[in-house]
Amino acid sequence: MTDLKFGAFLAPHHPIGENPTLQLQSDLEFVTHLDRLGFDEFWCGEHHSTGWEVIASPEIFLAAAAERTQRIMLGTGVVSLPYHHPFMVAQRMVQLDHQSRGRVIFGSGPGALPSDAHTLGVDPMLLRDRQDEAMGVIRRLFESDERFTHESEWFKLIDAKLQLKPLQKKMEFAVASIISPSGMTLAGKHEAGILSIGSTSKAGLQALPTQWSFAEESATKHGKTVDRKNWRIVLSWHIAETRDEARIQARDGLLNHNNAYTVGTLAAGEGAIYDTPDQAVDEMAFSDGAVNVIGTPDDLVNKIKDIIELSGGFGTVIGFVHDWANRENTNRSWDLVARYVIPAVNGLLDDYKESNEYVIQNRDTWNRAGQAIMSKIQENERAVAAMKEQAGPSQSALAPHSGEATKKAAKRKPS
Repeated sequence: MTDLKFGAFLAPHHPIGENPTLQLQSDLEFVTHLDRLGFDEFWCGEHHSTGWEVIASPEIFLAAAAERTQRIMLGTGVVSLPYHHPFMVAQRMVQLDHQSRGRVIFGSGPGALPSDAHTLGVDPMLLRDRQDEAMGVIRRLFESDERFTHESEWFKLIDAKLQLKPLQKKMEFAVASIISPSGMTLAGKHEAGILSIGSTSKAGLQALPTQWSFAEESATKHGKTVDRKNWRIVLSWHIAETRDEARIQARDGLLNHNNAYTVGTLAAGEGAIYDTPDQAVDEMAFSDGAVNVIGTPDDLVNKIKDIIELSGGFGTVIGFVHDWANRENTNRSWDLVARYVIPAVNGLLDDYKESNEYVIQNRDTWNRAGQAIMSKIQENERAVAAMKEQAGPSQSALAPHSGEATKKAAKRKPS
């Protein structure tokens, strides 16, 4: 039996066209849906360009989500640390932790979109080093009781100390990782969890075993430890009752997402452009080494088991939220994951199945119980007479509980 957690990562990736105000409300309703279904975590990101990824402040969005949910953990996925003064990030995360009553995971990254860095005038070569520096300062602000001064080429702290600490005694830190060693190395250095976004690509998926070794080596180097239970693998899926239904529901949105955004926007036209929706599904979900799952709950269960074996083990499956299907079918997809995938992966139904098989395979006991029922009936002549008058219905009512022995006993006359 495994003990995987399940969550969702909303970048978001929304095609341009819908009313932005209504789209944000829809995203908040989606978090509420996940909370009702029992998912463990929800993450949302920070982006400032492209027109598709439109949440500029994960802290503001998660504060609204906290008011609408009860138990789901809320992760910043991620705060782009080079764009913010670390003291202000720390303050916002502390406030969010209190407003959510201790349900925050602090995820950080260097900034995913080069267009964001360009707008803010930040050299991309500086991003990862600044994330590293900011993480150390924020950890110190969370945990230190002493005032300290820190001078950097991009920010300054003088006699700094938070007037309020996080509600959680030790808020989890997490970093985003794609394919480069940077994210994993930072996780090891800062004893942080990992959000492996690179697993949504073939190259990133195959690199998972090597990626984890980077985290372990970095942790050893800095006298820290990393735990696989804090490793999150991001996957993309759309689930329906049948593969044909899943294909029909997802194919048009998948084609648009790949051609217009993944390739057309992020990769500046470099990559596979598909001619038809079915070609997109065939290549992205059913070709050799495909990482996306468009199919049934069983298909997703099998994919997760394959990745557990490939990676050596991790702690949380994170589904990448997209608009491949319409809103109704997207919600239904996540409902199917909660109802069928999570219990299958974690063995929640194993004892049910064992109990069922035990009942089927041990008929002698149940036959003896049937004989006991009939023995009491035969002691009362009126009961015997009534049973004879209503033989059909009585036998059908007793049979599920008492088996063939009851039927045979009913035919015998009372002694």
